Amino acid sequence: MLDPDHLKRLAAIVGEANALTSESDKAPHLREWRDLYHGKTPVVLRPGSVEEVSQILKTANELKLRIVPQGGNTGLVGGQIPDDSSGEIVLSLGRLNKIRKIDADGYTMTVEAGCILEAIHQAAEEVDRIFPLTLGAQGSCQIGGNISTNAGGTAVLAYGNTRELVLGLEVVLATGEIWNGLRSLRKDNTGYDLKQLFIGAEGTLGVITAAVLKLFPKPRDRQVAFVGLSDSHAALALFSQARAKAGPMLTGFELMPRVGIEFCLKHLEGARDPLSEPHPWYVLVELSSGTENASLRDLMEELLGEAFEAGLVQDAALAESIAQGEAFWHLRHGMSEVQREEGGSIKHDVSVPVASVPAFLDKAIAAVEEMVPGCRPVPFGHMGDGNIHFNVSQPVGADKAGFIARWDEMNALVHGIVAEFGGSISAEHGIGRLKRDLLKEVKSELELDMMRRIKVAFDPNGILNPGRVL
Repeated sequence: MLDPDHLKRLAAIVGEANALTSESDKAPHLREWRDLYHGKTPVVLRPGSVEEVSQILKTANELKLRIVPQGGNTGLVGGQIPDDSSGEIVLSLGRLNKIRKIDADGYTMTVEAGCILEAIHQAAEEVDRIFPLTLGAQGSCQIGGNISTNAGGTAVLAYGNTRELVLGLEVVLATGEIWNGLRSLRKDNTGYDLKQLFIGAEGTLGVITAAVLKLFPKPRDRQVAFVGLSDSHAALALFSQARAKAGPMLTGFELMPRVGIEFCLKHLEGARDPLSEPHPWYVLVELSSGTENASLRDLMEELLGEAFEAGLVQDAALAESIAQGEAFWHLRHGMSEVQREEGGSIKHDVSVPVASVPAFLDKAIAAVEEMVPGCRPVPFGHMGDGNIHFNVSQPVGADKAGFIARWDEMNALVHGIVAEFGGSISAEHGIGRLKRDLLKEVKSELELDMMRRIKVAFDPNGILNPGRVL
């Protein structure tokens, strides 16, 4: 148990109202939405400035107190949840939620870590720009957490991961020192690119408090199609054809199985089946252009027409309005949450080379169905960048606890197949606690040792998110 006097020192920094100690106030910070991780903490600290974050970390480092940074608590690998020892203090960044500056001409926005992603989208929209990071949790996730986990999302194909969307950072180090790296330069070769160490580090090297983000021109035309296919091999062929024909105008290509669509139709409010008949697989294709003309729709129609003639596409619906396009995307973005309604779900956030996606799916689906007869594989995601969320729902009527108890066994099976295709066991969700012990299976000892050296250099007392990643 932590010394009460130490807790009083920390609470004094943020004030009594922002040092949460009641069980009801702490509860939202102590469990993640998939209900895999539950923790305990003596206090949740809610700083309102970078100076308060600095004082907290300086004090914690002096007293060797363990700090767990937390954003919107939408993480999927347990990195933001304290353990059950009551010895870790939650540092919630939600009050640092100011948009400090928008430079429309320079295509940048400077924001604090606690800004909700959706609010950043809205602020960019107001100046006729976009910030392209797009996630199902964008209404509650915070940009600091997105950066700390190097979030992916549905726009990676066109714009890249979060790592490619950040120009500068403000970070508080474990010592309490504040690094002001809020530069908006597009080119800067003055030594090591320090910001990249903190992006994807999951709060283990420092606490991100603000960032300079890249903005992009707002698309003037957007065409969305919902396409039914016979198998994932046809999806790969369609992707290759779309990439060759549309080039950078291909901004979305999402793969979904029929079972996932059925889950959405059953549990997702407002969901409707876009096609008249069911198909084994679907892709959501989006084309975007910076000009308003008929050519983009013509291009989509030409792409789908050629795919029909080649036997790749069984049916397709082309959105006739912005609302219909959003309805198509609603099915894709809701696919994660609806799986909870179908009982236990064993998750895998993996990536393989794009050309290997169909072969990986064939082998992995057959393997898990043999391992657990009656299970329902729900592989979906970003086919255009090789990132598949290979989730497996329990058999209908099965015991949830018994199914989830086979998590490690199924992970080993799926990750083994991922390795055969030269893939990654974590494409965009991070490592956290869930995959920490798996790193030694996919990283060389030298790689792990280099990561440990970096950790010791930035956090010698090990106070920042201990037990996560490493």
